[in-house]
Amino acid sequence: MSPNPSLAAEMQSATSEIYLFDAATLEVVDANQAARLHLGYDNATLCKMTAFQLAPSLDCGAVTELLQDLSEDVGAQVGLRTRLRRADGSSYPVKLCFLRIVRDGQRLLLAIGEDLSLEQAATLALEQYQARFNAIVNHTPGLVYQFMLHPDGRTDFPYLSDGCQALLGLTVLELQHDASLFERLILPEDRKGYQEAMQASRTALSAWNWEGRIWIDAWKDVKWINLRATPHALPDGALQWDGIMTNITASREEQEEVRRSRARLAELTAHIEQVKEQERTRIAREIHDDLGGNLTAIKMALAMLSARLPVDQPALGAKAAYVDDLVDRTIEAVHRISLDLRPTTLDLGLVAALEWQAREFEKQMGIAVVMRCPDKDIELDPDHAAALFRIFREALTNIAKHAGATRVTVSLRRQRHHLSLSICDNGRGIQPADRLKPQSFGLRGMSERARALGGTLALSAAPGGGTMVTIKIRLAPAPATGTAKTSKAALEE
Repeated sequence: MSPNPSLAAEMQSATSEIYLFDAATLEVVDANQAARLHLGYDNATLCKMTAFQLAPSLDCGAVTELLQDLSEDVGAQVGLRTRLRRADGSSYPVKLCFLRIVRDGQRLLLAIGEDLSLEQAATLALEQYQARFNAIVNHTPGLVYQFMLHPDGRTDFPYLSDGCQALLGLTVLELQHDASLFERLILPEDRKGYQEAMQASRTALSAWNWEGRIWIDAWKDVKWINLRATPHALPDGALQWDGIMTNITASREEQEEVRRSRARLAELTAHIEQVKEQERTRIAREIHDDLGGNLTAIKMALAMLSARLPVDQPALGAKAAYVDDLVDRTIEAVHRISLDLRPTTLDLGLVAALEWQAREFEKQMGIAVVMRCPDKDIELDPDHAAALFRIFREALTNIAKHAGATRVTVSLRRQRHHLSLSICDNGRGIQPADRLKPQSFGLRGMSERARALGGTLALSAAPGGGTMVTIKIRLAPAPATGTAKTSKAALEE
């Protein structure tokens, strides 16, 4: 055999593996430094090996076919994939590209090797990543998706997880073929909100969050779904959202049931308050009319008996005076209890009742009360007037107990179709924690009464310190009389 020709200097310094094989025997004639370092052989050892020793997995038939493909024309090139064995016994995948050359009259095969280890590692990593991604997506409740809006207005779903049919009743292929099918599922009354939420997300590049109802024709059923997605602008001007859709039908039904329960509870509370107020009125009138009348009759009879007592029996006179005083105190107690049950001033209207209660509060507590009411007479349903009066009295009681105030300002105003009552004190103010105390039944009772009236109660800090309680209720529309005077009054209001 002729002396082994050496690889050119540029091939020796190349980073790719380069081999020279004898075309007849397939023995290694030479190899560059990259090949020797990668295999772990020195050049002398390597040049004693054949291609089949270097690559034990080589198929003889494949090599024969390869040699046949390499014609006698210099420059012909073919390639194959195999595994090369290192000196330590390990192996690695490689792609060998062969071409036939002649050097110093010797027919040679030049092979350039491309290490496929990194490619296989990348492929394996990609497969593992895809497997993990699929596992996460498949165990995610709902539908993971990508939605794209193109500059020309077209839409499509580049990606849909396997939860598509379970949630929407459509297969992945159906929805990817026609993206408009999704919007057609949305109930007409919810479709505008869907479009507005998408446009808002598109304009501000902010998260898209929407809840609405869809009709699943396959199951003849309505579902509530929640859509959450994050937008990404693409170079071609399109916008892509990555997100998830979930079925929230159960939670929405629970919320609706809670809302209905609260509405029923509010109705029951309002009914109970109405019944209680009617019962208070009945008891107050019976106490005033029956018990008060009887006590008055007793006092008159006692006065007649006292006038007929013998003058020479002072003990009987003193006893009669004591009984007369006891009757007076009982009449006062009856009057006080009757007023507590239902102030008779309510029969004169809400404004008069609030004014009376303010003056009583001033006398009992020594706290000045300023009343501001532009309307001297406000027509209000008796039950509503009584409930508003109870709230007012409870607010004054709270001020007396907790506020440490020296002045209270009360404002009662009619505002078109609403009535607003505000009670403002100059005390120490209410702390947020005070509203959450388990035993704060006064505040809860006031709030429940306002809610039963179809109104609201708000607590806030008063200007300059203290607390402001504001109750706002809706006034019932006045019955139409058809007269010009009524119409003019309604317009003025």
